[in-house]
Amino acid sequence: MTYTLLIDGPSGAGKTSLAAQIGEALGIQVVHLDDFYPGWGGLAEGARMVAEDVLHPERPGFWRWDWERDRPSEWVPLDPAADLVVEGVGAVTEASIRAARRRGEVDTVRVTADAGTRKARALNRDPGYAPWWEMWAAQEALLPALPVDVEVRRV
Repeated sequence: MTYTLLIDGPSGAGKTSLAAQIGEALGIQVVHLDDFYPGWGGLAEGARMVAEDVLHPERPGFWRWDWERDRPSEWVPLDPAADLVVEGVGAVTEASIRAARRRGEVDTVRVTADAGTRKARALNRDPGYAPWWEMWAAQEALLPALPVDVEVRRV
């Protein structure tokens, strides 16, 4: 039985930092949805890929996204027996929770922060994100807000 921690929340909330801290503390791999969203319009597709690819029971992995060329890059295989932290907008869906439960134990976390802090963090991390901020936020708003095990508010 494996363990999967799914960390979700809006852009700039602090998911990546929290996931890195947890992954390091537990000594387990962290998978970032930013590595495989298929472009700026691909949030829903990335969320689908968590359940169907990243958490696949026999051959988990994902096609890394080449953001500069705007196309898929290499396949990144994952160990089906390894514990995982999966973080990103869209990581917690009904399908991803079901897929994680098929692997073993699962916990879910939502990370939040106020809108101004989130935008400042996101644009500081990636200034090229600025033209896409509103488009991405609109996609975030379309995702259903599912109940999670833990809610973390980052400041």
